[in-house]
Amino acid sequence: MSAKNILILAGDFVEDYEIMVPFQMLVMIGHNTHVVCPDKKKGDTIRTAIHDFEGDQTYTEKPGHNFALNTSFKDVKPDDYDALLIAGGRAPEYIRLNDRVLEITRHFANAEKPIAAICHGIQVLTAANVVRDYTLTAYHAVKPEIELAGGKYIEIPMDAAHTDRNLVTAPAWPAHPAFIKQFLDLLGTTITL
Repeated sequence: MSAKNILILAGDFVEDYEIMVPFQMLVMIGHNTHVVCPDKKKGDTIRTAIHDFEGDQTYTEKPGHNFALNTSFKDVKPDDYDALLIAGGRAPEYIRLNDRVLEITRHFANAEKPIAAICHGIQVLTAANVVRDYTLTAYHAVKPEIELAGGKYIEIPMDAAHTDRNLVTAPAWPAHPAFIKQFLDLLGTTITL
């Protein structure tokens, strides 16, 4: 397996598991994984939030951890990366307002490079207008945005993921095993035991 260069887009109050677990897993198996946030540089931290499903109509939110960025946003050159991952939480609702975030996202979509987005991370994809004619999933509250952007929303179990061509999506962090496996498949990563 040759290491891939993977870019992760995040921001303050990204969902804790949705940044920590994919980042640590991708690094563990040897991929070069860079996490960036608009207006922040290498060494800065972002705050995470822990979202949980405790029987309410929506998830609850608790303080998470501080996550240290390992790359400066201003230094991102999309051509240097093989794939993109967009974490969920509250961060996508405001990083999608950054024109450079949308430009980076469109680069990956137009080049048909692997893209993984989970939970509310799909909001970045809809804002970049790159989901038209894709079948995808997200946290169910994002369904209207997907449909307005020309995508086809599908309801799947919270622990499942869905791949359509170069795009893998999942509703939330309980889907990590399926989400990460499908992303690794798109990357051509094989793990043998």
